[in-house]
Amino acid sequence: MTDEVVVSQTIAWIKSVVIGCNFCPFAAKAMQRKSVRFVVLPNTTVEATLEAVARELKLLDESENIETTLIILPYDFSDFVSYLDLVRIAEEFISLQGYDGVYQIASFHPDYRFADSRDDDPANYTNRSVYPMLHILREESITRAIENFPDPDGIPQRNIAYANQKGLQYMQLLRAACFD
Repeated sequence: MTDEVVVSQTIAWIKSVVIGCNFCPFAAKAMQRKSVRFVVLPNTTVEATLEAVARELKLLDESENIETTLIILPYDFSDFVSYLDLVRIAEEFISLQGYDGVYQIASFHPDYRFADSRDDDPANYTNRSVYPMLHILREESITRAIENFPDPDGIPQRNIAYANQKGLQYMQLLRAACFD
């Protein structure tokens, strides 16, 4: 599978699930502006992923036209627990680099499971992506986006309610369609 296919499937997931289900009410604007950067890391390790995170932080520092970066890991970190370890390490790395309050990581994984939820809980699909990925976000952009958004704290609950209302089969089919 080529990087182009991986990116295309990821874009399909963003459009149909993240934007289509309105899980992130701010994603459409970034996609329309083409300010989302996609980086595919084939056959990576924790160390190589952290090197990519460092490169992306530097690039984000230098490029205001890039709103956010998705580091996609199509062949690695398929085990959700190992992936969560990577997320924790990447968050610590960002902090050690002095980026607290500047950037944060959002996590998406094909087997994402919220704490205390069942594996078949449709709400897990609010974070179940087509591939494991680290989403680097500018905290300043988040702050600006939610300033005029009604009840930003209610977004997770609305997402969970939407996924539960649609049901497991719908959420599974919606994500599966991204591979077509």
